[in-house]
Amino acid sequence: MAPKAPTSACDVIVIGGGLAGKAASLQLAQAGLSVTCIEPADAVRQNVGESLDWSAPDLLKALGLSMEQLVSGRIATWKRHVTLQLRNGCSEQYIPSDWLSRAPFRVELRTLHVDRSRLDEDLSNLATAQGVKLVRDRVTGVEREGNRILSVKTVGGSIFAAKWFIDSSGFAAPVLTREFKLRAIEFGPPKVALWTYFTVRQAVEGTTLYMDPSPLEYLDWVWEIPINPDTVSVGYVAAGAAVKVKREQGLSLDEIFQEQMKKHPHFEPMLTAGPTGPLNVTSFRCRSHAGVAGPNWLIAGEAASMVDPITANGVTAALRHAAEAAALILKFRKRGEVPALSRALYSSRILQLAKFFNSGIERIVYEPGVRNRIGLRQAGTLYTSPAWTMNLVYNRLRPRGIVPTLLYNSVIGLFRCGAWAFYQFCRRLKDSSRSAGSDGPVGAQA
Repeated sequence: MAPKAPTSACDVIVIGGGLAGKAASLQLAQAGLSVTCIEPADAVRQNVGESLDWSAPDLLKALGLSMEQLVSGRIATWKRHVTLQLRNGCSEQYIPSDWLSRAPFRVELRTLHVDRSRLDEDLSNLATAQGVKLVRDRVTGVEREGNRILSVKTVGGSIFAAKWFIDSSGFAAPVLTREFKLRAIEFGPPKVALWTYFTVRQAVEGTTLYMDPSPLEYLDWVWEIPINPDTVSVGYVAAGAAVKVKREQGLSLDEIFQEQMKKHPHFEPMLTAGPTGPLNVTSFRCRSHAGVAGPNWLIAGEAASMVDPITANGVTAALRHAAEAAALILKFRKRGEVPALSRALYSSRILQLAKFFNSGIERIVYEPGVRNRIGLRQAGTLYTSPAWTMNLVYNRLRPRGIVPTLLYNSVIGLFRCGAWAFYQFCRRLKDSSRSAGSDGPVGAQA
């Protein structure tokens, strides 16, 4: 039997309707291209990524969503700082320095927390108003000639042909990374995130991270994020192996989650009142892929790379990928393919940023060596300062061509080398202490 004729032929097929997919669809449609975005009727996993870093607002504004509009619509709340709260009562606030708001930088010192469901809904509305065709289906196959994609096939049996393709299918089921067997670079162990929502009378204008690290163990932590004036998102992140041990001890996921919240008295009123909905669960492992661009296709969002949620860079990464992927298609639309050099530069920017954020947070904060040596609060500062700096430089430099990309990647490489050297130094000091007969932690935790 002859194959079914394509039900759609357009300029661009976007696989996946998450933040990256909708943002890319919107930007391409605004430029006059016909776009079809294919997304499953049921999400593969719940939306997560509600605390934005200081680079995200400009990316949202470019899509037509200003901070003031999002806050007034109760889709977002202001995030003016990040607070690290330890169980022993010590705390540390991370706030962008005032000098960044002055010339020549003029950086906006405010950012946001967002209600992801409502933000996604707004982006969907903007995309469809711009003419994007949203199809509720799931891509299961790819037709291609060599490295060039011709069409995709869905569960419903439809075939969609296009000149260009963007894969933003997400972390759980990336289409093109599997199709082209792209090499994955993984960071840290598999992790589990458990989270739900509580009603509060008054939320603070900042993200709070609650930690109670054991000197010898991999870090776990709890977040509190006010997504609107009377609702907070509360979540727990831990290594998958640690959660597995608790499950084998007979604890349910709800009991594991409540056990962590009970460590911090702040959550007692919330636990008494109870959450507003069920407990959400997702497992993940931070990773990035090499070679996430082809002649007429690009991979964006978590399908390309996933950064650890503690970095608050997930939304920024998705929106950046979307903007850059759309820009490449628009730049080379008449040529019909992205040149090999531009593909390599796009892939390298995604990979190097993922390596920077993920390897930095793993070595400096999650693993015990550095945080035991200098203390958790100082470790947070050691990570946060270069992370904010790199986002600032990226926003100002906007690397696209070969020279800006190589320059930016070189700066990132210097920071990574410094973090690696300090990590190795702390490990050697620990080994020296052990050989000298010291069994206790080297540095204070507070």
